[in-house]
Amino acid sequence: MTRLPLRTIEDAPEAANLRVLANAPVALETYLTVSGINARSSLSVAERETVQITAAATHGCGFCVAGHTSAAYKQAGLDKEAVEALRDLGHVPDARLDAVARFTKAVIATRGRVDDVELEAFKSAGFGDQAALEVVLGVSLATLCNFANNLGDSPLNPEFEPYRWDGVRAAAAKG
Repeated sequence: MTRLPLRTIEDAPEAANLRVLANAPVALETYLTVSGINARSSLSVAERETVQITAAATHGCGFCVAGHTSAAYKQAGLDKEAVEALRDLGHVPDARLDAVARFTKAVIATRGRVDDVELEAFKSAGFGDQAALEVVLGVSLATLCNFANNLGDSPLNPEFEPYRWDGVRAAAAKG
């Protein structure tokens, strides 16, 4: 049982048609708008999914970890070792994705007040100021979705069951 209603197309307010966020059409609109903007960023699909999984695991959102795990495999083409490292908030074997994950964690932990060493490490991996701000954009998108799903205690969609993530407490403790 969820804590907030899970809306369907049939019972959602006229301005919304998506599960928990449909309880607040402006939140849904924000999510859809920011999601579209995020998709146009200079970060690759793999890098954007790295931000999303890292943020979701950091925020303890099993729903979003599972959903973005599916996307990481199906759309971003990430391998199992990289995805599992992201889900565990660990070291990612791909140096560039590891830099994105570490920077994402730093942005969340410091609320954007990343120290010079963290920013320089991100830039040393081949990223610039634009990419740094696009990580912040991705974190903002993730935060809205992660917090909404945590608040609503959303059950996992059947198609995400193979990607279930039960590291909620472990990730929250690392946070």
